[in-house]
Amino acid sequence: MPPAPVRFRDPVTVLADHAASALVRCPRCARLAHYGRRGGQSPEHRVVCRSCGLSRPAGRPALWLSASTRHGEIWAYNLEHLDLLRRFVAASLRERDPWYEHGRKMTYIARLPAWIKSAKNRTEVLRVIDRLRASVTER
Repeated sequence: MPPAPVRFRDPVTVLADHAASALVRCPRCARLAHYGRRGGQSPEHRVVCRSCGLSRPAGRPALWLSASTRHGEIWAYNLEHLDLLRRFVAASLRERDPWYEHGRKMTYIARLPAWIKSAKNRTEVLRVIDRLRASVTER
């Protein structure tokens, strides 16, 4: 009896839902830093680096979770975003709401490039995603 397929159900999110905070490359020391809004009196976007102590308002620096493949670029804002992408790529059965249901149709998952969705690229894409995840956890 063949094993049950790994299922993925589209959570009906858009890219902006994942962009509130991001893991970025520190502009000062080029190590892992956090980018996002800080509460309080000034709700501005800030870069916070634990390695060099940088904490200042800034435009968005380069993403930490970014890698090139022979097909294109794979990137994610944060670990939750990367986990969503990994669960989608690893699944052999990918489900979404039927066309007649109300709600968003062009979700983040629906807008992914065809080469990421392709089963023939699954092992390569998963290998790159796992490498990106390891770059965060080893630091």
